[in-house]
Amino acid sequence: MPESSRISGIRTIGVPVTDQDKAVDFYVGTLGFEKRMDMPLPQLGSRWIEVAPAGAAVSVALIRAHDGLPSGGESGVRFTTGDAAALHADLTAAGVEVGELLNWPGVPPMFTFRDQDGNGLEIVQNPTDQ
Repeated sequence: MPESSRISGIRTIGVPVTDQDKAVDFYVGTLGFEKRMDMPLPQLGSRWIEVAPAGAAVSVALIRAHDGLPSGGESGVRFTTGDAAALHADLTAAGVEVGELLNWPGVPPMFTFRDQDGNGLEIVQNPTDQ
């Protein structure tokens, strides 16, 4: 076993979507992410699209869903915010499906939400984002 990994970081996390244009509308238009890359993949009949919050080191790749990679599941992706309650209110007002705002003692405020394909995502308040 090597002492250190040759892997140096995380560039992007893939989220499967059924319609890449609708996904861009949601992630850029509703969540306010920036579109960092949008390249055609003619051999696959789709595009390579990366979106991310401004200044974030890691992006989300909006990958076209297929038989082996369906959309609508729990993604395990957790985004951060400086104010979970305010973002919860904003997303609710925008018509996004959001879960209850959880405020457990000793744990940062957090909530779940779903994108346009039903992919489960989470928001966790990070005090350093304030």
